[in-house]
Order: sequence, then structure tokens, then C-alpha cells
Amino acid sequence: MDVNKIIVELESKSDNKVKNNLTKLGIPSENSLGVSTSEIRKMAKMYKRDDDFAKRIWDTGVHEMKLLAVLLMDPKKCTDTKVDYYMSTIYSWDLCDHFCKNYLIKCSNYKRFIDDWVCSNKLYYKRAGFTLIASQAINDKNIDEEELNKYFEYIEQFSDDDRVHVYKSISWALRELGKVNLEFQEKAIIVAHNLCEGSNTTKNKIGKMSLKELENLVKVPERKRLISRSSKMGLKKE
Repeated sequence: MDVNKIIVELESKSDNKVKNNLTKLGIPSENSLGVSTSEIRKMAKMYKRDDDFAKRIWDTGVHEMKLLAVLLMDPKKCTDTKVDYYMSTIYSWDLCDHFCKNYLIKCSNYKRFIDDWVCSNKLYYKRAGFTLIASQAINDKNIDEEELNKYFEYIEQFSDDDRVHVYKSISWALRELGKVNLEFQEKAIIVAHNLCEGSNTTKNKIGKMSLKELENLVKVPERKRLISRSSKMGLKKE
């Protein structure tokens, strides 16, 4: 499988608008081609999962190639060494989230990474920890109350981090936990109100940001998770 041929194919799908948006994310223009994620997903369907091939693609340093590589990694062959290697070369929030949502959450030992990373001082490790919490809340139908309470403790403990890519991931985790069911929503709202109290501006920001969505959630028969009251299905309930 020729990595250079893949780059050429991606270049043929380049879009200046996409490239400009990537630049706004802080991705150097020389490291990006300007290809949408939807196009990358279509390409990924042409190949089988292969960790060695994925690493070769990742190591090109091209942003879109890294996104493609994630989709070709095999979660069943996940090891700490591989995860550490990829995490150490993540440089943007979108690549961090893509790696977490499309690969790490499918690895059998991903919960250990949450516990290790939420207290990290490294920007994208910490974001990844809370992104995994959000992803677990979305995907794990059996998330239990013990885990829930632990995650709420993490949120309250580490929400004083004023780095935008961190506090936005914490708010996301809190909001997704609140969508699990009505009981989780109530607990998430309490946590959000706790964050609004006190003098820490970042905690206040996370609390207020989260309450806007948490207090607007409703339960509908068609969905297991809560949804926005303002959504089409939520309006129908009203």
C-alpha cells in the first residue's frame, strides 16, 4: 500500500475553505491539505484496519493522514506503548477528539487512561481524559453510579484549568453525563451550580456554559438519552 498515492488522492479532494478552517484551529498550512472529515471517512472504507499501515500514514505528519490513520487503527491491538506514541504527537483539539472518539473509546482498557489523564498538566492529555468521559457517557449503556460520581469529582476538582481546550472538554463531559438519564441530569445540574459558586472564573464559566444545555434537556420515549427541549423531537413532546 503506497502512502504517497494516498496523499495524492487526498490532494485531489482539497478545498481551500476547509484548509482555512484548519489554519484557524492552529494547524500549520504546510501540514494540512484541506480535506473534509467526510471525505476521509469515505477513503477509510477502502482499506482494512492495519496498525502498521496506520502508523506509516500517521508518520507522514499530514493532518488529514493522521485523521485517516486513526480510522485504520485496530482497537483490539491497542497497547499502552502505541497510545503513548500517538498522544505525544497530537497537536490540535480536533485530532485529540478524533483519536478518542474513533479509537481509544473502543479499546478495552480506555478507562485507565481517563484516571491517568484528567490530572495531567499536558494540554491534550487532559483534554483527552475528559473527552473520553464524554464519549463513555454517549456510548456506554451500562455506565454505573460509582463511575458517575467519580467523574463528577474529577470535573469539580480539575475545572479550574483556564486553558480553553481543557475547560471546553470539561463542560462537554458534564453535559454528556447529564444526558444519560433524568437522575444523571439532576446530579449534573447540582455540579454545574456548585461550579458557578465561588470566585474562580473558569469554574464559573464551565458551570454557566453547562447549565444552558443541562436545564433544557427532556426525556422522550423514542430516545434512551435526554435530548434538547428545543430540538424537533423535544418540541414534539411539549
